[in-house]
Amino acid sequence: MKLRNSAAVAAIAVLALTLTACGGESGNAGDKPAGGTDGKDAPKLPTYTVAKDVAVDSPVLKKAQGKGKLVIGAKNDQPFLGFEATDGERSGFDIEIAKMVAADLGFAADKIEFKTVDSNVRETAISKGEVDLYVGTYTINPERKKQVGFAGPYFLAGADLLVRKDDTAITGSDSLKGKTVCSIKGSTPLTEIKKPKYGAKTVELSKYSECVQQLLNKEVDAVTTDDAILKGYAAQRPEKLKVVGKTFTKEPYGIGMNKDDKALRTAVSDAVEAHQKNGDYKKAYDATLGLSGSSYIEPPALERY
Repeated sequence: MKLRNSAAVAAIAVLALTLTACGGESGNAGDKPAGGTDGKDAPKLPTYTVAKDVAVDSPVLKKAQGKGKLVIGAKNDQPFLGFEATDGERSGFDIEIAKMVAADLGFAADKIEFKTVDSNVRETAISKGEVDLYVGTYTINPERKKQVGFAGPYFLAGADLLVRKDDTAITGSDSLKGKTVCSIKGSTPLTEIKKPKYGAKTVELSKYSECVQQLLNKEVDAVTTDDAILKGYAAQRPEKLKVVGKTFTKEPYGIGMNKDDKALRTAVSDAVEAHQKNGDYKKAYDATLGLSGSSYIEPPALERY
């Protein structure tokens, strides 16, 4: 089968090969998105008109304009959200959010430099100016808002559990006592699952893909993070993995940036709102995260401050 029409679909086969190389079994999970959609019938990604002569009183944006590129932090191992293929091509819903915002700020896709930044160093990368924006399943919460600024939220997820397909013992967050759960350092789901009320043992790694591999290898009993992320992994290995389907937190995703750059925060919020209204947002969702089997939901109201 030839996968030609969507970068999001192209990434699927690459991820399957990655898991196989790490010890997972090969199969048809990586050949097509959930629901049997093939490359020919996959929804098309929207295109974004690049704004001209953008004038925003933002130190970060002015510096980026001077360099002729916008540096955006992202994830590289989250299928349908933020994924990097072996050829360096990025795909996923977060990548499309980044592209539509960049276009409204005056940067075409080829003027974006995506930089992989892991969850535990996001605030550091933003505060040090290593990235201009960060778009990567970044939950807005009061503690983080003390360190960085946020535009959004542009999506509302919730923490859930990924388990092996034949596991009948774990039915939700209330059945984790004595179980070993993997998540990544610096993530809100890790902080949540470490609370005594769950009674779980935890393993902390740097990437969710590493947690998934440990789950496949039966080294851990479950992986916890946002349901949107977990559905992407389950869609790749439907015969091996499943999402429990009972969220136990709310995770509003925002676009991170310099804490004091209010002008940039306003401009990014304006861009997100504009693309939600003109239909680009839903088209991008359908062509990326929608392929994992996640039903479309209306985006949450933007919080301007």
